Amino acid sequence: MSVPADIFKAYDIRGLYGDQIGPETAYAIGRAFTRVVAGLAGKAPGDATVGVGRDMRLTAPELAGEYKRGMMDEGAHVIDAGQVGTEILYHLVGSRGLDGGLMCTASHNPKAYTGAKLVKQGAIALSGDEGIQEIRALIDEGLGDPPGGGTSEDVDLYAEFQAAALTFIDPANVKPLKVVVDGGNGMAGPMVGPLLTQLGLDLVETYWTPDGNFPGHEPNPLLPENRQFIIDKVRETGAVLGIAWDGDADRCFFIDDTGAFVDGDFLTAILAQHLLAKSPGETILYDARASRVVPDLVRNAGGTPEINRVGHAFFKTRMRREGSLFGGEVSGHYYFRDFHCADSGTIPALLILEKLSTEGATLSELLAPLRSHYFISGEINSTVTDGPAKMAAIEATYGARPGAVVTHVDGVSVDFDDWHFNVRMSNTEPLMRLCLESLASEDDMEAKRDEVLGVIRA
Repeated sequence: MSVPADIFKAYDIRGLYGDQIGPETAYAIGRAFTRVVAGLAGKAPGDATVGVGRDMRLTAPELAGEYKRGMMDEGAHVIDAGQVGTEILYHLVGSRGLDGGLMCTASHNPKAYTGAKLVKQGAIALSGDEGIQEIRALIDEGLGDPPGGGTSEDVDLYAEFQAAALTFIDPANVKPLKVVVDGGNGMAGPMVGPLLTQLGLDLVETYWTPDGNFPGHEPNPLLPENRQFIIDKVRETGAVLGIAWDGDADRCFFIDDTGAFVDGDFLTAILAQHLLAKSPGETILYDARASRVVPDLVRNAGGTPEINRVGHAFFKTRMRREGSLFGGEVSGHYYFRDFHCADSGTIPALLILEKLSTEGATLSELLAPLRSHYFISGEINSTVTDGPAKMAAIEATYGARPGAVVTHVDGVSVDFDDWHFNVRMSNTEPLMRLCLESLASEDDMEAKRDEVLGVIRA
């Protein structure tokens, strides 16, 4: 069969239900995925054990069933976690040593979308560099008649996962803080909710019930229009914190006590500080787009900061290889060595609640010295017709300036003493992404941002 090439992304499979991904496509992906992860584990497909889970999307029961049927038709034993957050699927694969796992989800995308997040042994993500394009090739070549013979079992992992997540904090440390939580009608409510209730918090629960119709707003808190609700709610209720999750709840985002959104760079730095206090001298990974606040605070806390390529496959692989304690991305993905090197939307929420309680400070107070010294642009997208040529032009323009240090961890980064920027191309669209920071002032950041954008958009 033929499937649309553009559903195979850099880090997952994603497309419109019906037009791009339907039951037949899901069945074929299930079969091809089983072959790929079995091969990576050095096994025949019929000897593989794989996990499957699904989120709350209206199409998820049907498509998860087809992924599972495809796996079983390749002869695999399938452990079905049912309706869960993505990190519970990661926990299933990591804790039981499975050969791989498939989560039926479209994460933060609107209602019409569906897809799959795919991991191999160790809960390490497949990517366009390893696994995802092989799945596409197998389907395009034709999978042939299925051998059959697979088996399945159902498991309920909620209690086990929640107990594992609680080991990252001392529950007795957490005070009964007033917190607004916005589940976006995704998987955060059933996954994280019982933990927060157990901690005795004064919760203001909003959009806390899974509902694939998304009656409140799309489950993507990175978009300002989707987080305005929780910002208003924090201010209205006088809460000390707001926490919002994306649809499959593997990312969480924070609103401080003043109603200000907390950038992922700053959150990474604060989480790293807190974790290094528990486990001194460890290595922390941060992505190439991040503010210098991350390496600065990591060094001040006695840790070793290491810059890394953007993308969960690259973070998880390196963490597993080198034993790094923690990794954070600007996009709100936070990775933990002691959680199978996987990303979690539950653990950061618990850690921040513990830190606020033990410090006796508000999040805005913890952030004040960072916000007054590190002035960041956020990620800004520009459409470009010739990405490589534009990248070369930017490097030539800024790399030749006195004091410039050029690196290529991910795209092009140019560092000066008091400002720096990174430009990189989107993996899926003709977009160049700019992140820039000044250590001088907000005005200086804006001036340099506009200058670099002028080169990009010329």
